[in-house]
Amino acid sequence: MNIDIDGLQAFARIAELGTFSQAAEALFITPPALSRRIRKLEENLGVRLLDRTTRRVRLTSVGRDFLPQTRRLIEELERSLADLRDVAKHGAGQVTLACIPTAATYLLPAVIREYSLKFPHNRIRILDSRAHEAVQTVLRGEAEFGISLRGRDEQEIEFEFLFDDPFVLACRRDHPLAKRKKVAWGELGKHRLISVGRLSGNYPALDFAPSSIAQGLYEVQQSFWTGLGMAEAGIGVIAVPGLALLRGRHPLLVSRPLVDPIVTRTVGVVRRRGTTLSPAAEEFLALLRKRWTKAKTRPRSRGPAPRACNGL
Repeated sequence: MNIDIDGLQAFARIAELGTFSQAAEALFITPPALSRRIRKLEENLGVRLLDRTTRRVRLTSVGRDFLPQTRRLIEELERSLADLRDVAKHGAGQVTLACIPTAATYLLPAVIREYSLKFPHNRIRILDSRAHEAVQTVLRGEAEFGISLRGRDEQEIEFEFLFDDPFVLACRRDHPLAKRKKVAWGELGKHRLISVGRLSGNYPALDFAPSSIAQGLYEVQQSFWTGLGMAEAGIGVIAVPGLALLRGRHPLLVSRPLVDPIVTRTVGVVRRRGTTLSPAAEEFLALLRKRWTKAKTRPRSRGPAPRACNGL
């Protein structure tokens, strides 16, 4: 049975004011329209709530028992509607986003800090995962949007560019390559190289490189974080996205630009096509866009055109 909100409001007003005419005036309807609402409510419930004569209105015994429940239902509905208006007006609620680890550690903290100052009671859930998994999480509706890499075209996914993240060489400060201002990919085959396997969303497009570079002497299958730990120990050098080494001065490692060619991965916002974000998520995304607008227009490095690395 559908809840007859109009009928419940009419019944509560009649019980409060004692007459049909006053109740109709309070509800901004005519007395005949009010009578129709009460008649419909009683028919739906299958009971009589009011005894009416030409001079007065009385609640039946069933009506007296039902009145407190009616008032409670109306109050709960009004609170729910007020909460919903607050969500729409003030961006209240919860934000759930999927994010690749480098973006989660480098991009999000400043945005979260600003967002939390504006919406201190909103909850933020970050589902950190590999690039392909982040996209799938958005497709399944487990996250409203994600921060991931541009990859294969997905008909159901919209990709909004944030910035390009070039690959760099990470090595110890005492490594010979640390003395260089930049390093060509072709030179890596002369050194003990740590490569990242194809299961990683950060696997660069190395079809231009010799097999010794593509495979490396050591390989970590999914995450370059393990490879960075190996580089810290002096086991070898590793090519990683620039974001991985942008959180201040590393005590042991340095990064050097990789050139000939310049290899980049494109980082952006992924959303399921045709979906509407919650006001809370829209507010978060607006702050993210505001922070990285300058990154869209910053000049690219001089030299050969960057080679996109879009594998998921």
